[in-house]
This record gives sequence, structure tokens and C-alpha cells, in this order.
Amino acid sequence: MSEPVTILVDADAGPVKEEIYRVAARYGAHVRVVSNSPFRVPVSERVKRVVVGDGFDAADDWIAENAGERSVVVTADILLAERCLEAGATVLRHDGREFDAASIGNAIATRAIMEDLRAGMEGVGGGPPPFSKADRSNFLQALDRVLVGLERG
Repeated sequence: MSEPVTILVDADAGPVKEEIYRVAARYGAHVRVVSNSPFRVPVSERVKRVVVGDGFDAADDWIAENAGERSVVVTADILLAERCLEAGATVLRHDGREFDAASIGNAIATRAIMEDLRAGMEGVGGGPPPFSKADRSNFLQALDRVLVGLERG
């Protein structure tokens, strides 16, 4: 029997935690919710809260160091996604889109361009669009597909 899949959750990837717990239970996957401060997680042998120090990128560092081929990382952080892909993990955004070797370079470049634009334009806001029912559905489908794929090897 192979090692169980571990879903590493960047606690900033907030809106899909309940879905992660449900899908993980169905597949017998382990879940590690990583954050700088404690918060409630379900009482389960498979679900653990990991509280790291409040140093810059401490949560990201823990996730990247523990990511591997039997891991699914859930994050919206592009630079963390890149690190986890390099470790062999599968990386999903909370809207169900998957970061992969083909898409991460473009995502990093777009992030840098947007950072430059925001820095040069006072008062320019932004951020992702509101989380929708379609995003939740897409995430559930993607997580299910990824876990089935990892179980098949």
C-alpha cells in the first residue's frame, strides 16, 4: 500500500477549506493546514493544524519543505506554487486552476508586471474577482481529479 496523499493548505487559500476536509476524508488523504496563527480545524486523525512562527514566509517555507510527489498544495501564492512544483507536488488554486510547469512562468511574469503597474499608479486597487459558486465547483472537480490520479499512480 502506498503512502497516503497529503494536502498542504496555505491557510490564506481560505474559501475551500471545508471542501478540502470532505474530499480528503473520502480518499483517506491527510491534510495539513499551515498558518502563522492557530484556528479551528476538524477533529480528525488525518487533519492537523501546523502553526509556524511569524517570520516572513514561514508558512510558505514549511509548505515548500514538506511538499513532494504525494502532495497536493492548495495556494494562490504564485511564488510558493513554483517552489512546490519544483519539489514534485501538484498545485491547485482555490478556484480549481492548476499551476504546472507550462503555466508557472507566465504566472510569475504576470505577477511581476502587475506589481510594477500597482507601484506606479497610486490608488489603483485590484485583486482577484469575488469567489463564486463556479469557482467552488471547479475546485472540487480539480481536487477530485488530482486525488484519483495520485491514487492510480
